[in-house]
Amino acid sequence: MFLTETDLEAIALTLRLASVTTLILFAVGTPIAWWLARTHSRWKGPVGALVALPLVLPPSVLGFYLLVTMGPNGPVGAVTEALGIGLLPFTFWGLVVGSVFYSLPFMVQPVQNAFEAIGERPLEAAATLRASPMDRFFSVALPLSLPGFVTAGILTFAHTVGEFGVVLMIGGNIPGLTRVASVQIYDYVEALEYGNAHRLAAVLLVFSFLVLLVLYAWRPDRKRA
Repeated sequence: MFLTETDLEAIALTLRLASVTTLILFAVGTPIAWWLARTHSRWKGPVGALVALPLVLPPSVLGFYLLVTMGPNGPVGAVTEALGIGLLPFTFWGLVVGSVFYSLPFMVQPVQNAFEAIGERPLEAAATLRASPMDRFFSVALPLSLPGFVTAGILTFAHTVGEFGVVLMIGGNIPGLTRVASVQIYDYVEALEYGNAHRLAAVLLVFSFLVLLVLYAWRPDRKRA
């Protein structure tokens, strides 16, 4: 068999994690991107830098601080235990939290760029027709920025699929619960099972190439000749 049952389990968990993370970031990242695209506040720079921090921060550093924050002695851990949820580290939802933080710039930045590209004129025209701010957002801004959302969704999903340092730090290596595809490859390499590592790595390599192919070859905002 090309892939083992453990491989398929890790791939299924990875796709589930990427799907949940992308959906959450559509909801969380959109208002952040809109605010960054529209505001003239002095806080725009610091907030933008904070959003982009995972691009330059080592994943192990982000994972470590999230692990401490969500652990038994951390503020988030104290809240989740008080609510009866339990601790998030080494659970699927702990992976989701880590992935949301780590993939945040891949959602926010393309959507922010799309919002900024709209300009003021379409929104001002809608305002002259007595459209409320909410109407202008949903009827004008969202449709015009659709290409940015498509790009952000693809990049966020693909980036989450390829995560390693953050998910290993927060989720560990629990089969069927936190062992995603990248961690499965790491296990194979540690065990010197290079054949199995090659097969699973090839799947992720092909997936990554196809994602980039779609992103570069098919774009909603691409002008047709």
